[in-house]
Amino acid sequence: MQPESAMTPALEVTVLVSIGRHPLTGRVRRADQDARGVELARSLADAEVRLLHAGECNESSEAALRGYLGMGFSELALIEQPEGADVLPALSEALDATSPHLVITGERAERGEGSGLLPYLLAERLGWPLVSGLAAVESVEDGMATLLQALPRGQRRRLKIRLPAIVTVDDAAPTPRQSAYGPARRGTLETSAGEVCNDDEWATWQVQPARPRPKRLKIVKAASARDRFKAAAAKAEGTGGQVLTDVTPTQGAEAILTLLRDEEVLR
Repeated sequence: MQPESAMTPALEVTVLVSIGRHPLTGRVRRADQDARGVELARSLADAEVRLLHAGECNESSEAALRGYLGMGFSELALIEQPEGADVLPALSEALDATSPHLVITGERAERGEGSGLLPYLLAERLGWPLVSGLAAVESVEDGMATLLQALPRGQRRRLKIRLPAIVTVDDAAPTPRQSAYGPARRGTLETSAGEVCNDDEWATWQVQPARPRPKRLKIVKAASARDRFKAAAAKAEGTGGQVLTDVTPTQGAEAILTLLRDEEVLR
């Protein structure tokens, strides 16, 4: 009679990790959502977890990737890709070769395009189902996974999907543990070459730091039509307003521009 471990293969999980960027300092780091995906994978019982990254291999990226190794891993698979390359073919080829049961990744990258489309394109190319906004994996049994999906306002939805599958995590996933310096330095980066596909559209883009969005004017919210009518017909109670009468169009336009700048709608 075979032992139970021989009859039931271990759950093979691949976590896609990327290079993050601190929102205040701009320094490279492990991406927060990807680190949450790693923490989620570590919580799965009897799972063989593999870390996979496709991108450049330099001093700054290595420091960020070792942040994932410091979460308790001895190695990380690195598919070398030049800057600006489309990593979709290399990742799909690697996942097709290893055939994991579950692929976990963040909702979107903190650098580069950050569009959040990569998991969907991977799922389309591999023909696997995809679940977004994952909060927890409740169980895996007989090739089916029971997942808990995070919905707005703290709501949760239980889903069952057939493996293999791709799931994305957001801020509802478990908080990642701190990265330990010793394991991070002792871990190895298993570098390999992958298919290189240049992203011609990305080469034509102009990248610049994002600026805060303009402040919106205050909107009165009411529960009923009667309340909305009263709010629209009521006299303004502000004391800092200015009533303009018998002014030229130029003076009126200047007053409007001044108001918009004061409300930070225009800068």
